[in-house]
Amino acid sequence: MSTIDSIAPRLQWHILAPEEIERIHEASLTVLERTGVRFPAPRALAVLEAGGCRVDWASGVVRFPRAAVLAALAWAPRHYVLAARDPEQDVLLDGRHGYLSNDASGVFIVDHHTGEIRSSTKADVAASACFVDALPELAFCWGPAVTSRDAPAATRALHDAEAVFVNTSKHFQTVTTVGETAARSVAEMAVLVAGGREELRRRPILSFMQCAVDPLGHDALNLEASLVAAEYGLPCGFMPMPLAAGTGPATLAGTLVVQNAGTLSGLVLLQLAFPGTPVFLSGAPSVIDVRTGAYTGGSPEDYLLAGAATQLARRYEIPMAMGTMATGAKEPGWQAAVDDSLSTFTSVMSGADMMNGAGLLNGSKMLSYPHLLMETEIYRIVKRMAAGIDVSDDSLALDVIDRVGCAGTYLAESHTRRHARDLWRPSFWDRSPHELWLRAGRPGALEKATEAADEILATHEPRALPEDVRRAIRALVAAADASSTEMPR
Repeated sequence: MSTIDSIAPRLQWHILAPEEIERIHEASLTVLERTGVRFPAPRALAVLEAGGCRVDWASGVVRFPRAAVLAALAWAPRHYVLAARDPEQDVLLDGRHGYLSNDASGVFIVDHHTGEIRSSTKADVAASACFVDALPELAFCWGPAVTSRDAPAATRALHDAEAVFVNTSKHFQTVTTVGETAARSVAEMAVLVAGGREELRRRPILSFMQCAVDPLGHDALNLEASLVAAEYGLPCGFMPMPLAAGTGPATLAGTLVVQNAGTLSGLVLLQLAFPGTPVFLSGAPSVIDVRTGAYTGGSPEDYLLAGAATQLARRYEIPMAMGTMATGAKEPGWQAAVDDSLSTFTSVMSGADMMNGAGLLNGSKMLSYPHLLMETEIYRIVKRMAAGIDVSDDSLALDVIDRVGCAGTYLAESHTRRHARDLWRPSFWDRSPHELWLRAGRPGALEKATEAADEILATHEPRALPEDVRRAIRALVAAADASSTEMPR
């Protein structure tokens, strides 16, 4: 059983000055009040209108009075737990700790021996959830990592959720569940796993993340699902992904305003519908490739936008989920390493609570298990950097320095034995002498990570769900398949 890893950084990177944060905050309130955000869902519009927002029912655009936004921010909990089936793997969102997850919703699997790329299946969802379960660096399962493309489209989210619940005892944050019917079905799965609806509300083992529709819009099915999540007391947040010069202004400050207004608008909806429900802010702002019009990931602007958006969330004291890693590289090479390193550094040093996530290549499309493992190496490096340097009587080591003197060695000292394990050691990097490296066949990080991935896939056994719960979940999915015309596509 793995024990989850977290980061509590002593060091911080502030991209925006305090007065700049306030200017973007004020600009966001202006956009919410003057421009508005589109909510194409009748139930959401009714909730917002009842809460004092100005609703244009013909267009679905909602304009938010400043007071309504500030009130909703005040109602939102500052701290809460993303519970896990295994309580030892609970994730505490307290504004001081950061957690890494896998990336989500990939549609291809890279065979790490042949290089073949194929569509993902439900079996891959199960295998990836089990893989996440095995890694202490991944605190929760975001996703699923890939989707069940061999399952009926109408009930795919239920097949995804079944495979995740069965194969990990970590917290599950779904990003593929849309529509009221599907959301209720997945929430009822969580009720079965948790042991009752009130127990689920007390210990939410499931949370929802919904993507926004940039710029300044939401999707109807996503809105329906988020309202169901809040009804069950499950944490929920909306992730805008504006692209500067495309679905956001060409300036980074303008894109931050669009990003911030979009995620705040979802928070207001959920607080008006169910005051006090646990919510989080989220985002994955980026820039468009002006030569191709594509989203690729891996630009310096990505890192600046991510860090600044996280600073804004810190200003509101609301938990923040920030898109992290998700390189645009097509293979686990130097481009992926640089991109993931800078992205992880930014999210950690700016104080993101949830960092989503590791494992996918090509702009979050292709899952590679060795790549995921090498990203955990990056995470551990940045974690060590974020811890800074402890300066205390023990760490200054004056007595030891005096005892060893000018020509001795520290290797045999008890002080060294106590602290040697504190020094970072690689899992996949090779730091052996050159002659040994040559004799070993010139192994690199990818070769070591490939061997480790094979071992995990072959041997890891997640904590088993009780058989009666597994049967009940299976029956729920089968019933949904039988009446799949009722499920959103």
